[in-house]
Amino acid sequence: MRLGYNTNGFAHHDLISAIDVLAEIGYKSVAITLDHGALNPYSDHLTDDLARVAERLARHNMRSVIETGARFLLDARVKHEPTLMTADAEARQRRVGFLRHAIEIAAALDSDCVSVWSGILRDEISDAAAFERLVSALSPVVEHAKAFGVVIGFEPEPGMFIDTMERYAELIREVDSATLKLTLDVGHLHCLGEGPIAEQIDRWRDHIVNVHIEDMRRGVHEHLMFGEGEIEFPPLLDALRQIGYQGGLHVELSRHSHMAPEAAARSFEFLAGLLAVS
Repeated sequence: MRLGYNTNGFAHHDLISAIDVLAEIGYKSVAITLDHGALNPYSDHLTDDLARVAERLARHNMRSVIETGARFLLDARVKHEPTLMTADAEARQRRVGFLRHAIEIAAALDSDCVSVWSGILRDEISDAAAFERLVSALSPVVEHAKAFGVVIGFEPEPGMFIDTMERYAELIREVDSATLKLTLDVGHLHCLGEGPIAEQIDRWRDHIVNVHIEDMRRGVHEHLMFGEGEIEFPPLLDALRQIGYQGGLHVELSRHSHMAPEAAARSFEFLAGLLAVS
C-alpha cells in the first residue's frame, strides 16, 4: 500500500506546493480534494491546472485519488450542500454535475478512484423514499464513471444518510457494485462502534479502493492526530496487508491545515514506523 495525505489538510497551500511538500516527506499518494484553489472544476484555468498537476505527480512518482468533500465549493453558506440527498431536485443536479466533473478530472490524471458520499438527509421522508432519492441521483454518476473507466469509492460517514457499513451494503444492492466500490475510513468505523476494524477490512476486501486513516474516539466524529484517540493501528494495518491492499492509505486531518507540514510529517513517521515493524 502507498502512504498518502488528503489535501483538505493543506487548505492554506496551493496544490502544487502541497504535492511538493508531501513528496519531500515521503508520501507516494495524494488525495486531492477539489476546491476553490485545487483543480476547481469551474475554473477557466482547469486545463492548465490539470497539466501542471499531472506533471508534478509524474515527477514525484505519486498516485492520486479525487475527493469531493470540499466544504463550501457548491454553496458559500451551507457546508457540503447541495448533496445527493438534498430535497430540491435541481440542487441535487448541481452535485451530480460536480461529481461528473470529478470523474473527468480523475480520468485525466489516471487517478485510482473518485471518493463520494451521500450527504445529510435534512427533510422528513421515509427511509425507502430517501434510498430512492439517493439511487436516482447516484446512478447517472456511476454510469458516467463507467464511460470514463473510473472507479467510485463510496464513503459511509457519521451523520450522513449512508453512515454505516450495513447501510452501504443496502446501497450496493441497488447500484452497480462493479463500479461503486468503497472508501473505507477507519476512524468512522471506530466512531460508530463498527469494530473490530480488522474484521471489517476482511469482510469488505473485494470492495476497498481507498482508505482514509486518522485517530478518533468512540462516538465523536473528530479527526485526530495519531496518538490522540483510541484506535489500535497495528491490527488494521496487518489486515490491509493480509488482503493484499495496494491502494492509497490517506491520512485525513482536515482541521490541521494551520500546521499542515508538521501534521503530515508526524503522520508519516507514525505510519511508516508501524508498517516497517509489522
